[in-house]
Amino acid sequence: MRKLTFGMNVTLDGYIAAPGDDLGWSGGDGPDSSPGDELFAWWSDRVAATGLALYGRKLWDAMSSHWPTADRRPGATPAAIEYARRWRDMPKVVFSSTIGTVDWNTRLVTGDAVTEIARLKEEDGGPMDIGGATLAGTAMRAGLIDEYVLVTVPVLVGGGTPFFTALDSWVKLTLAETRTFPGGVVLTRYETRR
Repeated sequence: MRKLTFGMNVTLDGYIAAPGDDLGWSGGDGPDSSPGDELFAWWSDRVAATGLALYGRKLWDAMSSHWPTADRRPGATPAAIEYARRWRDMPKVVFSSTIGTVDWNTRLVTGDAVTEIARLKEEDGGPMDIGGATLAGTAMRAGLIDEYVLVTVPVLVGGGTPFFTALDSWVKLTLAETRTFPGGVVLTRYETRR
């Protein structure tokens, strides 16, 4: 049985995107970008270890508009080149009823997400990561997420897209790891208690 993890950068007040889907708080490509090289390397290694990535449409749009060609952009760093290669190679599933095609080692699912995610979890294979607030929220409510990874950036944005969704019942967690990164960024990893 595969393990399903929901992990993303999150603001201290609990958002994965500020109003208007603004991700500027989480870093970028500039010379003083936060959270920095060490955390970027951690995310890149995570992509390399992922057996299957599950994306909602909005996150897919953001990732697929940048990473397929990021290694060919002027000034691409060795880390960005490696991440782009890893991202293209990683098997992916996109859940959407509004797009018609996907590329880059990706399969499109237009049907019921809960049924398909449950089926994928039963398969043999490496760990699965899920990304995108709507898709992850659906999996949370269905009790399918085994692990939560919050990479908390010390910024308050006051609103936007929350990391956690409204739930029908409590989910008890066990702290599995904490780690700090430069700039006051803190990684916390929690396992779902079953």
